[in-house]
Amino acid sequence: MSRFRLKDLREIAVVVVHPPDEDGQMILDQLGRIGCRNALSWPPPDTLPTEFDVAFIGLFFDHQDEIKTMLKRSPKPGPTIIGVVNYENPAMLQLLLDVNAAAATSKPVKSFGVLTNLVVARALWQQQLIDKAHIEKLEQKIKGHKIIAKAKSILMEMHNLNEQDAHKVLREQAMQKRISIDEMAHAVINASELLSIKRSDV
Repeated sequence: MSRFRLKDLREIAVVVVHPPDEDGQMILDQLGRIGCRNALSWPPPDTLPTEFDVAFIGLFFDHQDEIKTMLKRSPKPGPTIIGVVNYENPAMLQLLLDVNAAAATSKPVKSFGVLTNLVVARALWQQQLIDKAHIEKLEQKIKGHKIIAKAKSILMEMHNLNEQDAHKVLREQAMQKRISIDEMAHAVINASELLSIKRSDV
């Protein structure tokens, strides 16, 4: 996923989960001026439609269960969430955290602020996805290193090899079988575990 750019604004689809009052209409009007595709949805639907990139969500304590259920059922990673709030107290701040809002705008909604919140929230959301993907890639890499280290240890013990030769055996076997060295390491570990089971049964 690429980082957010201002020129991407007109390609964003936004749903406003809010009653059709002055605040809801103000958000829709501003989104229309920006050029975003937008729609109003109230009461909170069972799930957010997948075609929306951003959701402005009115956070009301008497509808918080519906809102949380809607977000829980929505596909992941889901849209960027911007909370629309009328209180600034610990309970409302906790609700913002619970819905994983990337930004918040206060009521009564003013014309100034909708665009800023939209840009900042979307940029932060996309950066979070990039960071998450990078972390997952690093975790997989570390996991692969651990698997390879375990397989080398098995080969070193079984065949009285040093670490360099054990790695060479893994690499050559992987190339011969046309699989990755990680897959070869998994095969060595599985074979070792299978032999251990058979020995214990004897």
